[in-house]
Amino acid sequence: MDLSGIIGLVISVLLLLIFGFGSTDNIPMFMDPPSAAITLGMSFMAMVCAYPPSFWKTIPGFLKMYIFVQKHDVAGTVSQLISFAEQARREGILALENSLEKVQDPFLKKGIQLAVDGTERAVIESILETEKDNVEERHKANIGFIEGLGAMGPAFGMIGTLVGLVLMLKQMSDPAAIGPAMAIALITTFYGSLLANLICWPIATKLKIRHEEEMAEKTVMLAGILAVQAGENPRVVQWKLSAYLDPQTRVELEAAKEKERQAR
Repeated sequence: MDLSGIIGLVISVLLLLIFGFGSTDNIPMFMDPPSAAITLGMSFMAMVCAYPPSFWKTIPGFLKMYIFVQKHDVAGTVSQLISFAEQARREGILALENSLEKVQDPFLKKGIQLAVDGTERAVIESILETEKDNVEERHKANIGFIEGLGAMGPAFGMIGTLVGLVLMLKQMSDPAAIGPAMAIALITTFYGSLLANLICWPIATKLKIRHEEEMAEKTVMLAGILAVQAGENPRVVQWKLSAYLDPQTRVELEAAKEKERQAR
């Protein structure tokens, strides 16, 4: 579980309450239902207009990625693929079928199964690239939704500002009406900025990071699966896949693999 997003949001709100509002007595001044309706309500309704009903069912799932981390152990994946290459070299690629139950990742499991079944390299690559592309497209759609909502906030905040200014200018002769109109003009921009910068931007950025991590792991898996299918030397597989790791992890992996070979 990644609580950094929640902690950051809570601390940001506290900083706003303590140093922005100055006093809790000033909080009611920033609570304006018409401004919230124009900025937040209309931003949400714009997204309702833009996205079909089927998409809304997926929102809870991808928002979980903001808090719940799916660990991508690239080094562990590389080590597992090297072990598969060694086993295939010693016992033949059909022997890997007995090791499939140890594979947790569906993408990797499908790739190894295709290799065991004798599927041609081009077909394996095509199937896995298509699956990888589909995952990427889903992630881009999810990120695009959050970024779109973030863009709507300031846009409707500006619309609220224009509405407030028009109301204020039309009622300059009535001092009692100027205050509420000015509140709409200013607070809508405030709400829009909060929606965009405090909520949508952090979520979209973290989803992008999660996406890059998953795509990096799948790239390693695809390269490893194709190397195992081609019957490449385990050391070549190790050098090929370890190139995806950072230098420190690469050294540690190579040392661990060398120790395993010496222990045999």
